[in-house]
Amino acid sequence: MTRVATIKFRTAGKHYNFNAREIELKAGDQVIVETDRGRALGSVVVEPTEIDQTSENRELKNVLRIATEEDLQLASTNAEREEDALRYCKSKVIERNMAMKMVKAEYLFDGSKIIFYFTADNRVDFRELVKDLAHHFHTRIEMRQIGVRDEAKLIGGLGICGQALCCCSFLTDFTPVSVKMAKEQQLALNPNKISGQCGRLLCCLSYEYETYRMMRKGMPKNGLKLTADGLNAQVTELDILRQVVSLRIEDGRFLKLSKEQFTELQSTGKLPEQEAPPEIMVRNEPKPKAESKKEIPADDNDDSDRPKRKRRRRRRKPSGGGGNSPDNSGKSGKENKPEHKEKSTPSEETKRQQKNEDKQADNNNSAPSGEQKKRRRRRRRRSGPKPENNDKS
Repeated sequence: MTRVATIKFRTAGKHYNFNAREIELKAGDQVIVETDRGRALGSVVVEPTEIDQTSENRELKNVLRIATEEDLQLASTNAEREEDALRYCKSKVIERNMAMKMVKAEYLFDGSKIIFYFTADNRVDFRELVKDLAHHFHTRIEMRQIGVRDEAKLIGGLGICGQALCCCSFLTDFTPVSVKMAKEQQLALNPNKISGQCGRLLCCLSYEYETYRMMRKGMPKNGLKLTADGLNAQVTELDILRQVVSLRIEDGRFLKLSKEQFTELQSTGKLPEQEAPPEIMVRNEPKPKAESKKEIPADDNDDSDRPKRKRRRRRRKPSGGGGNSPDNSGKSGKENKPEHKEKSTPSEETKRQQKNEDKQADNNNSAPSGEQKKRRRRRRRRSGPKPENNDKS
């Protein structure tokens, strides 16, 4: 019997089996294991289980020990050295004007090798770059070209859903994704909506593809034409998850039928006579009338039910009195109003003329005294006799 434990080296990296031997391990423990490229620090994913010894089990690498404080400190130091190594490598790439993008640098646990990950559209001759790096770091250098999906996995980020990228959180392998998966799920073929941070199709398009493909069986194609109660009809929309078919009939009706009802319609050519289930709706139904207001007990102080009185419009009284009462001539005040205006208007004009003449007379020093007397007489005649003073009597 062999005790096999499953271990991973990255957050969303692949899982590998190792021979745990007699070491007691728990999920989440940090361990030092032996790999093809040297010693490495990993995390236990599945606790050791005993399985029958086979040819595959014999080739498993061993778990050396549980990581100590010194091992964890060395791993932290390597992480800091990786950032410095990546910055130096980027500066050399810019200096040599090389068509490559540096993504990450990785130190092996024992520091015997540095692995540089990069992306490039074409093959790149980096032999001179490797010489510069080896001369600077005094260790072995490995350049590894990766794809855009692996780049997103190493860098990380957030998707359009607001969550961490699937590739850097739980996906261990990349499954092929095609546009057919988006069409099967009736998604808009907008590149901005179905593409991820890496520029490729979203990995999550493959999660529900099989479910949609199974539920699509027996459903009609969008745009299918058929006859319903002697009228032409056409399928306008499909709701695969709810198993509902939207139908437009020649007379202008829009119906939503379940999958079973649509199958019956195809075989008989008649719409179902039984009562429609809750998901069936007719869009051209008349709008329901407004509900009558609930009766509220009347309040003594509430004047809302009393008829509102019309507000009378006030009329301005004409100046000089008179109102609307008829005068001696039998005419109303309205008829007398223009006459009153005609009488008052000349008096105002005469007063203005008198004032103007007085000013002219005062300012006109060249006029003879006789002329001034005549003008005064004229003004007196126009103004009429002075009112008598009742106080004297």
